[in-house]
Amino acid sequence: MCLVARLGRARPENEAPGTAKELRGVPSVFVGMSDANGFEEGASGSQGDPRVLIAMNVVLSTVFSATLVWGLSVIGAADLTAINVATGAILLFALTYAITLQ
Repeated sequence: MCLVARLGRARPENEAPGTAKELRGVPSVFVGMSDANGFEEGASGSQGDPRVLIAMNVVLSTVFSATLVWGLSVIGAADLTAINVATGAILLFALTYAITLQ
């Protein structure tokens, strides 16, 4: 649905969508967003900071490990201790790092 039509102003039938008349007042950042290759080109050209990826892996591995150890403690299969959570986080971190390294 067109942004202009959503605001209550109908586009004349003989005017094509995306014309200058219709896009008046729309920030230039939104003009040309129909370019299918734009996002792909931008995303493929950026590798990101590896420190951010490692930090996210550490945090998510720790949270998932804590949840897993908590669930195991609920059913009586393991104790909920910091050592069990840390061991699970290290193993999960190493596994995800090895898988994504390829």
